[in-house]
Amino acid sequence: MAMNTRKGFRFSTYEAPEQTPFDKLFDIFQELITHTSGDFDEAIDWLRELDKEYELTDDEYTIDDFIEELKAKGYIQEEFDDDAAGGEGEEGDENGGKGNISITAKMERLIRQRALDQIFGKIKRSGSGNHKTGKSGQGDEHTGDLREYRYGDGLEHISMTESLKNAQINHGMGSFTLNEDDLVVEDTQHKAQMSTVLMIDISHSMILYGEDRITPAKKVAMALAELITTRYPKDTLDILVFGNDAWPIPIKDLPYLKVGPYHTNTVAGLQLAMDMLRRKRNTNKQIFMITDGKPSCLRLPDGTYYKNSVGLDDYIVEKCYNMARQARKLHIPITTFMIAQDAYLMQFIRHFTEANKGKAFFTGLKGLGEMIFEDYETNRRKRLK
Repeated sequence: MAMNTRKGFRFSTYEAPEQTPFDKLFDIFQELITHTSGDFDEAIDWLRELDKEYELTDDEYTIDDFIEELKAKGYIQEEFDDDAAGGEGEEGDENGGKGNISITAKMERLIRQRALDQIFGKIKRSGSGNHKTGKSGQGDEHTGDLREYRYGDGLEHISMTESLKNAQINHGMGSFTLNEDDLVVEDTQHKAQMSTVLMIDISHSMILYGEDRITPAKKVAMALAELITTRYPKDTLDILVFGNDAWPIPIKDLPYLKVGPYHTNTVAGLQLAMDMLRRKRNTNKQIFMITDGKPSCLRLPDGTYYKNSVGLDDYIVEKCYNMARQARKLHIPITTFMIAQDAYLMQFIRHFTEANKGKAFFTGLKGLGEMIFEDYETNRRKRLK
C-alpha cells in the first residue's frame, strides 16, 4: 500500500551570504570614503568607531589587517614626504604606515561603479541600452535587417554572404554571375550623440540644517559618469561645480568633492556650462543642475562680487532668467533638480524653467539619483526620435 507523502514549504532562518572579513569591511569602507570626500584617515577612523560598536573584526582579522590588504590589492597607496622617509624608528602611525595614505585610481573607479549600481540599478533598464534615432541610414550600428541594394548604398554595407547566395539561386552554379539585383544590404542604425554638462552646487547650504546633500549629489555625478563612459561611449559628460564662481572638475576628482564657504553663483555656472557645450559638435545638448539654494551671488565686470543671501534678489534672479533664455535660443534644455521644499524657491525654479522651456524636479535626497537617470534616459528618447 502506497504511503501518502506530504508536500509543502520548509522555512528556515535567513542566513546572509558568506563574506570574507575583507569583503565585509570593504563594503562599509567604500561608503565611508565617499562621505569623507576621499579622506582615507577619516574613513578609517569612522571604521574603527563602527568596529568598536558593532564588533566587525576579531583577533584573527583586525582593521590593520584590512588596511594591509587594501594596499596589497592596489586600492590605496602610501606617499612619503622627505621628512617621513628620512625618519628613524619603526613605530609608524595607528594606520600601520608612516606616510600619507590615499586612494588609487583603481579605487576611484570602483567607487564610481558602486554609485552606478546603487542608483542606476534601481530603475528600469531598457533593452539593449543604446539610444537610437529611430531612423535607419548610413550609421555605424548594425541592425541585422536585410534589404535590396539601392543606388548610393556604400559597398561596406553589402552583405556578401547573402548576395552570393542570391546569385546562386537566381543564376545557378553552372556559370557564376553576380549583378545588382542580387545584392543585399544590411541596414545600419544611426545613433545620435548627446553632450551633457552636470552642474553641482557646492555652496555652504549643501551641508546646512543637519543634512548632507553633497554626498548624494556626488554619487549621482559618479554614477552618471560611469553610465556614460560604459554604456554611451560616444556621448560626452562635463562636470562643473559652482559656488562664488564656477569651474570644471575631472571625473576622477568626484570622490574628493567638498562643499566650500561659498554663496551660490548660478549665473557663473550656467555661463560656463554653455561655453562648454558651444564647443561640442553634437547637435543634442543638455544641462543638468543640482542645487538646493537660491542664487545669491554675481561676479561684476570689475571683478568684485555682488552678494545677497536675504530672500530672492531681483537683480540676481533676473540675470538667471536671462541665462535660461539664452540657453533656450541655443536649443539647450536645462533640467533642474531642486533639493529644497521652500515655496519661494520652488516658485523661482518654475519661472526659471519656463524661461528655458526645460524641466524641473523638486525632490528630497532619497530619490535624487533615480530621478536624474530616468530623466537622462527619457531626454534621449524624446529628443532623439
